[in-house]
Amino acid sequence: MGILSGNPKDEPLHYGEVFTLWTNLATNNGLIAAYQTFANHTGDKDLEKILEESIQCMKDENKQIETIVKINGIGLPPAPPERPEARIEDIPPGARFNDPEISAALSMDSAAGLVACSKAMGMSIREDIALMYSQFHMSRAQIGAKLLRLNKDKGWLVPPPLHYSSPEKE
Repeated sequence: MGILSGNPKDEPLHYGEVFTLWTNLATNNGLIAAYQTFANHTGDKDLEKILEESIQCMKDENKQIETIVKINGIGLPPAPPERPEARIEDIPPGARFNDPEISAALSMDSAAGLVACSKAMGMSIREDIALMYSQFHMSRAQIGAKLLRLNKDKGWLVPPPLHYSSPEKE
């Protein structure tokens, strides 16, 4: 029996897995604070629900990752404090993020998160880590689909040039 032939949780993490877990925690911590701020700026209730779902998704991810990181003796990255709730009316209009900007930032982060989860799955040699990131990928894909629908429904989607011509039929 080799070192990598037993319970995956008993196998050592390789440096890529350690870096991925630590970076995921640090990124989620920053995004949670940013999305809490965005929630204070949005006036759209549908967008606010997706923000709250995204925050909860990242908090759930962090719980799983922190368990693995702590068991393996890896220090946790710093986390900013929770953002207080604010009334949108108290934020001056010129200082406010508008809803399409918030949705675009969420969409960009969602796409980047899918790529990061795919990369983590592909580079993991521990099955439990790869499976955990496949779960994260599915949760993020679902949020991304909700964001796409929201962007289309609200008219916030700015598509690239659309290709309407089709091959000529004989």
